[in-house]
Amino acid sequence: MRRAEVPPAILANLRAICLKLPEAREEQAWTGVRWVVAKKNFAHVLMIASGWPPAYARAAKSEGPLCVLTFRTLDRTFDPRNFERPPFFRPVWFPNIVGMALGSRTDWREVADLISTSHRLLAPKTVGAQVGRGRQS
Repeated sequence: MRRAEVPPAILANLRAICLKLPEAREEQAWTGVRWVVAKKNFAHVLMIASGWPPAYARAAKSEGPLCVLTFRTLDRTFDPRNFERPPFFRPVWFPNIVGMALGSRTDWREVADLISTSHRLLAPKTVGAQVGRGRQS
């Protein structure tokens, strides 16, 4: 069975954000595409279609088709953003993981900021320190 693929425009936007971060690498994931630093996944994009993959479909409360990005953030106690409302959702597999539905209304500056934070949290301290705080251009 052929799985739905991430739309090329979304993938291009994410590549432009992720690959300019220090020591970031792109990899094919078990589904979709992920970006890693020091063997840690700081961003993962995939398509939910016909309820697959089921863990993502349940977390996003969507059978699809829906393009979703997951990334890491501060934990629920310390992060001032409200990740409990659309376009965000909270997968259960890590306490500091957040999902976000991507589409025509996506704020790519916000995505860049969120991915930059995820990278900084997972990168070795010397690498993470190379990433400027705040939004990426």
